[in-house]
Amino acid sequence: MNPILFAIPVFLLTIVLEAWWARRRGLAVYDIPDAVTSLHHGVLSQLTGAFTKVATLGIYIAVYDTYRLTEWSMGNAWLWVLALILYDLCYYWAHRMGHEVNILWASHVVHHSSEYYNLSTALRQTSTGALLGWAFYLPLAVLGIPWQMLVIVGLIDLLYQYWVHTELIGRLGVLDRILVTPSNHRVHHGQNDYCIDKNYGGILILWDRLFGTFEDERDGEKIVYGIRKPLKSYSPIWGNLHYYADLWRESVAAQGWRAKVGVWVAPPGGWTDEPIAHFEPATFQRYTRQTPAAMRWYVALQYALLVPLVVHFLGIVKDIPTADALVYAGVIAFTAVALGALLEGLPWGRWLEMLRLLAVGAVFALLPDWFGFQAPVALRAAVLVFAVASVVWLLRRRTALGQVAA
Repeated sequence: MNPILFAIPVFLLTIVLEAWWARRRGLAVYDIPDAVTSLHHGVLSQLTGAFTKVATLGIYIAVYDTYRLTEWSMGNAWLWVLALILYDLCYYWAHRMGHEVNILWASHVVHHSSEYYNLSTALRQTSTGALLGWAFYLPLAVLGIPWQMLVIVGLIDLLYQYWVHTELIGRLGVLDRILVTPSNHRVHHGQNDYCIDKNYGGILILWDRLFGTFEDERDGEKIVYGIRKPLKSYSPIWGNLHYYADLWRESVAAQGWRAKVGVWVAPPGGWTDEPIAHFEPATFQRYTRQTPAAMRWYVALQYALLVPLVVHFLGIVKDIPTADALVYAGVIAFTAVALGALLEGLPWGRWLEMLRLLAVGAVFALLPDWFGFQAPVALRAAVLVFAVASVVWLLRRRTALGQVAA
């Protein structure tokens, strides 16, 4: 059973609670389009992970079987603690290189593209991390850490980082000096000059103190979140690919093979030989579109209805044929793309969404089962009626659903 299935309800509940608490305090911590986009990125990350984890874990097992120096006992509690510490050290370097090498930043930039900082931001994960990220953990295979231990400590490390993505928790005293906390992780997500390339730790901030990348949060300077070249899109597909596209254009324009390769391995912006420009927080404006409130809530509702499909997919993906899994993943990804287009007010977004509604509604209602799930007649009818009602509602909306705010 995928443990993320149990985490999803906790994620959604805590996001709602954080948004409610922030609203009560009068804090502009959430924006519906931004939060939904973060959640869409999380969904796509899980979809791609369902197909790539077997390959990356297979590489780890092959290295473990061939090159391990010893074999760790899974019955020794202290070895579990040590494995978690070593995993966190590997994570530090994987994370740091993800900021210092362009081809790795192209994958990791997804997580930093939100201009808000809240629990939904924690779920804005890359869909291309499996390309190279696995390599940083191979030393653990050589040391003899079994793959089962790797998976569990990796999950602990990942889940720990969820709660630090919030503005509602202030400094935590001595914990800020030992652990990754909301305070020092806010610095990591900042665009401010003093925030760039700082605080890479996953659980322990001690790695940053040891390797010279620690920076404390400054009380007198409000942190501005996001990336220096704003994404300006609610598309989870473009969010994953935009920096790869930038690198491709730059490498094509570069003269000579050394320069072309250098674009991909240089630090972000490093191929220009220009210093990082000064960032002025006072002049920063968040990306937004004047999407009608009704459309924002429509998208939020459709995302909420997408969650059961995601949970079902993750629960059965190992037990169904690969072709079926790809089709199911495609349906979910198509939904994310359509909803993102609606948030951006793209004229074709409405038609894409109506096509999705009619197709999914008809298939769910008329076929004998939905990827193995045999729905009762009442549920089939309800889904079909809701799909048709949604199409009617969309047809009554004007074509231009939003435009860039001035």
